[in-house]
Amino acid sequence: MKERTAIDTIKGYFYQFDFAIVKLLELKKDSETIVIEGIEDIDIDTATEETAIQCKYHAKKEYNHSVIAKPIRLMLDHYKEVTKGTKKRINYKLYGYFESGQAKLKLPIDSNFLKKHFLTYTEKKVEYYHHLKHNFTNTELDDFISLLEININALEYQSQVTKISSLLVNQFSCKTFEAEHFFYNNALKVIKELSIENDIKKRKISKSEFLKKIDFKRVLFNEWFVTYKGEAKLFAELRAQYFTTFNISSFERFFLIEIPAKNYVRTELKDVIFTISKKWSKLSKREQNPFCPYIYLHNIPHQELLDLKKELYSEGFIFTDGFDFDGAEFSAKSICKTANNNNSIKFKLLNKLEHINLTLNEINKTKEIYQFYSTNPFFNVSYTNMKQAEIQFSQLTDIKKIV
Repeated sequence: MKERTAIDTIKGYFYQFDFAIVKLLELKKDSETIVIEGIEDIDIDTATEETAIQCKYHAKKEYNHSVIAKPIRLMLDHYKEVTKGTKKRINYKLYGYFESGQAKLKLPIDSNFLKKHFLTYTEKKVEYYHHLKHNFTNTELDDFISLLEININALEYQSQVTKISSLLVNQFSCKTFEAEHFFYNNALKVIKELSIENDIKKRKISKSEFLKKIDFKRVLFNEWFVTYKGEAKLFAELRAQYFTTFNISSFERFFLIEIPAKNYVRTELKDVIFTISKKWSKLSKREQNPFCPYIYLHNIPHQELLDLKKELYSEGFIFTDGFDFDGAEFSAKSICKTANNNNSIKFKLLNKLEHINLTLNEINKTKEIYQFYSTNPFFNVSYTNMKQAEIQFSQLTDIKKIV
C-alpha cells in the first residue's frame, strides 16, 4: 500500500510538471512567463492577464466538492488581499483530473453554492464559514467567482504526455522519439530545477528562455525521466533507436565512454568492452568487409589504462592502439588497419581525446560516433556527415543494457 501511495504521489508531481510544460509551450509570445510554485502551483503572466493555477491529479479518487474546497479557500485568501489593495488582481484556475464523479459539479456556480460547498467546512467537529472570516458580501463573492475558472475534466496523465509530445514535435519539427527522449526529458529537468529554487524570482521563466534551455539533442539520465519511463523501458527504447539492426553494416563505429570519477570497477568496464566488441565486430573468414569498433575511455587514469591493457593482453583479447612500437608516435594509419580473421583484432583503443579526430579524418568509410557520458559531453565536435549520439548514463553497467 505504501509503495502504491508513493507512486501516486510521484505521478502527481509529474502531472504538475507536465502541466507547466504544456502551459509554457502554449504561450503565444516568447516574452510571456510562468512561475513554478508561485501564488499557486503555476502562475502564468501574459500581455493581457495573470492567472494562478492550482493543478491536481487524482487518478484513483472520485470527485467531491471537499477535495477542491481548500485550494479555493486559499485563492479567496489571496482575493481578500486584492480587495484591501495589497495584492494585484489576477485570475484563478483550478485544474484537476478525477477518476469519476465530475457530474456532481454543475457549472457555473453562484455565491450560494460557493459558500455552501467550498467555504463552509468542519474541523474537529467545529463548523467554519470562510466567507464570514473575511466579511465578504455576496457582491464580492460574485466578483471572485468571475475571476475563478474550475475544470475538473482535465486530461488524463498519459493523454497530457501525448499532448506534450505533439507540441514538441510541432515546436522543433522533430520525430516523436526526439520529442520524448531529448526535448521532453530536458524540459522535465528544467521544470524540476525551477521548482526547488527558494527565491520565487528564480522560479520564473519565459517561453523563449525555456525553449533555449531544452533545445539540444542529448539523452539525459534524468532521474525524473527515468522514473517516468522505467529504467528497463528507457534502455530498451534507446537500444531500439540506436543499436538494433538485423544486418550490421561494416561502418566504422566509435564508442566514447567517460570513466566515472566514483564507483569505478575495472571488471565492469571490461564487460562493457567485451559487449561492444562482440556485438559490433564481424571478423569471420566469410566476411567480405570485416570490421571492429573503436573505443575511447575518457578520464581514465594513465596507470589504470596501462593495467587494463596488460590484463586484456594477458587474457588473449587482441586489440590495437595505433602505436607500432615502444616510443612511437600515434599513427592514425596504423589504428585504421583492417581487423580480420587473420589478425583477430577485436577492438581499437584510442588512448587520447585528440586521437579521435586524427582517426576520423583518416577513414573514408561511413562513420558513427556514440558518446556515453556521466556528467557532461566531452567530445564536442559536430560532424554533419556522420551519425552522432550523446547518451548520459548513471553506471557503467547501463551501457551494456543499451548497446
